[in-house]
Amino acid sequence: MRFRHSAAAACGALALTATLATPAHAATGEFHYRYVGLSGEVQTATLYDPATAECVTIPEAADPGSSSPAFAPHNDTDEYAVVFTGPDCTGDTWTLRPHGRPATDRLTLRSVLFLPN
Repeated sequence: MRFRHSAAAACGALALTATLATPAHAATGEFHYRYVGLSGEVQTATLYDPATAECVTIPEAADPGSSSPAFAPHNDTDEYAVVFTGPDCTGDTWTLRPHGRPATDRLTLRSVLFLPN
């Protein structure tokens, strides 16, 4: 009888551990943007399955004092993408629909936040 209680307790602890170790929710898909590289050439970068409700500062455009903002974002994820003109999700915003069309080169960004629909 004690073996059953021990086994049940072990199974319960394992289930609780598995639940707590579940990764955070992520948007499914890709988020593309363009930026001017160190060589002066325009380059394209992609965020794959970005985390939901976590601010992502664009690494190539993180420092307003030494880099140009990224531009022409394309949200091809299943969640809304809110792009910000400043790093750390600050500044003016623009919301891009899930699986939307690419934005123009005039839409600039330094960070992005994905929100569920």
